[in-house]
Amino acid sequence: MKKQATPGKQRLVHTALIAAMAVSIPAFAQSVTVATKLPGKVHLLPATLETTQWGWFDNAQAPVLTVNSGDTVVMETMMHSHNQVVPGKTIEELKKLRTDHPGRGPHTLTGPIYVEGAEPGDVLKVKMNRIVPRAYGTNFNIPGMFGQFPQEYQDGQVKYLYLDMERKVAEFLPGIEVPLRPFPGTTGVARAEPGRYSSVPPGEYGGNMDIRDLQEGATLYLPVWVKGALLWSGDSHAAQGNGEVNLTAIETAYKELNVTVEVVKNMKLDMPRIETDKSWITVGFDKDLNLAYDGAHAQTIKFLSEQRKISGAEAAALMPKVSDCRVSQVVNVKKGVHCLNPKDVKARGIPERPTADTKDSYVTAAVDADLNKAMDNASRTMIERLQKEKGLNRLDAYGLASVTMDCRVGEVQADKKAIHCLIPKSTWVTAKKK
Repeated sequence: MKKQATPGKQRLVHTALIAAMAVSIPAFAQSVTVATKLPGKVHLLPATLETTQWGWFDNAQAPVLTVNSGDTVVMETMMHSHNQVVPGKTIEELKKLRTDHPGRGPHTLTGPIYVEGAEPGDVLKVKMNRIVPRAYGTNFNIPGMFGQFPQEYQDGQVKYLYLDMERKVAEFLPGIEVPLRPFPGTTGVARAEPGRYSSVPPGEYGGNMDIRDLQEGATLYLPVWVKGALLWSGDSHAAQGNGEVNLTAIETAYKELNVTVEVVKNMKLDMPRIETDKSWITVGFDKDLNLAYDGAHAQTIKFLSEQRKISGAEAAALMPKVSDCRVSQVVNVKKGVHCLNPKDVKARGIPERPTADTKDSYVTAAVDADLNKAMDNASRTMIERLQKEKGLNRLDAYGLASVTMDCRVGEVQADKKAIHCLIPKSTWVTAKKK
């Protein structure tokens, strides 16, 4: 019997392979362009069959582009399944794209991009400079297969939407408008483990995090696990709720995803972190929403301790007063919770966690010892309200909740965990604007 390599030897082999590929696979001869207003050298990366992967991460994948720390990459992205999810495709055809390709995710990922100087233990800083979507997007749920309630939705539908980037809205239905806030649902680096892995679950490498705060101007920090980091992005979104309950956001593709990458040597992370103008965002992922929250809680305690030079116990006592935790998504195998922590160390207070409608929002809330059940109950109640009070059919209610609902984590005790879901009343417009 052939002797198996040890995990340590396997990793060395794959690291050596990546290094060899970075040398032997040339970057695009015409990738560097003149754009003096952007940091570093500027590389153009089109989305083609040669520069994208459908549905997987693999740290042995040959880089499609090599850049230096501090360079800017202006890339395109595709729609799902190598651009096969486009207007005209039926829900039956979309389902077949999944059933005919088991084990891989639906996402088309541009990359990987090899970043010179990135070594395991470093951090890759990815600044979102500019995001320009296509003119259309889609929201769909695959019948009986995915989403938060697959058993309750054995039927499915697909909606194609015009993205009015001048007004920054998409008309979901007549009189219902969803604000557009584009962000990449998936941005990640290669996993440490050799082999091919589905793009669906997020993890310590980033990936399919679906955190809607990663918008233009935000910065993502990713732990580096292999030489060169190997950066991908895809699963491009125009808008999404905190929860993404029916499986999809407003899915689109980007004409331009403009990012600056930088290798950070003196920052130690074991999980992704996001920086916005006002917050540092910590994350947690697990198949169990309780454990996803525990992961985000641990990361938040660690962050607050570092930020404010306080003990873990002090940080734990401070967290409920300053950390605004949301349900990122519940549909990616591993569910996600992210917590927004203020940069201003004097800041206190978090957005309200109402249990009844407010002046600005429709609200549903649920409490249970199991955070999964609390999320199920709060979001299901909101979907039912949209049907009964707003006259939406069941599939439209499910879809609208997925792209607009903001599910917030409330009080978390051993026997009492709360979820509060809000939809802005401004989603309903009284008259069509001329």
